[in-house]
Amino acid sequence: MVPSRYALAQLNIARLRAPLDSDELAGFVAALEPINALADSAPGFIWRLTGGDGAADATSERFFGETNLLLNMSVWRDLAALNDFVFRGPHVEVMRQRRSWFFPMAEIYTALWWVPANVMPTIADAEERMLHLRAHGPTPHVFNFREPFPAPDGVATPLA
Repeated sequence: MVPSRYALAQLNIARLRAPLDSDELAGFVAALEPINALADSAPGFIWRLTGGDGAADATSERFFGETNLLLNMSVWRDLAALNDFVFRGPHVEVMRQRRSWFFPMAEIYTALWWVPANVMPTIADAEERMLHLRAHGPTPHVFNFREPFPAPDGVATPLA
């Protein structure tokens, strides 16, 4: 198989129920490093956003300028690799606990889009993609797990 000239960027956001240093979020904070380490070593993983302050995670970064809105942004080889990490293995257990750490989101909170290989998205890119997805729904510009689009070069195949 010919490798794609594109990689898959993913963004998910969550609204905190309490400050990161609170007892209520201690389980989430404790899970960050091990889950990030699993992602970093997962097949198909390419990159993830870390803190501009030198932190190993992105909890210090702001999305839409909000202090209680966390973001996770990473880049993967393809949709299958991202899907395997998100919905299989230890990450699933962390996802099961999300309601105890985050408020339910009324708006769309996950976005996927293709980036040229070796180009890492910025928070500004992610904000633009999220706003586009919320306004227009899934398109080749930005989409979700339920309605994926292939890479622009057609090499990477969407998850069936």
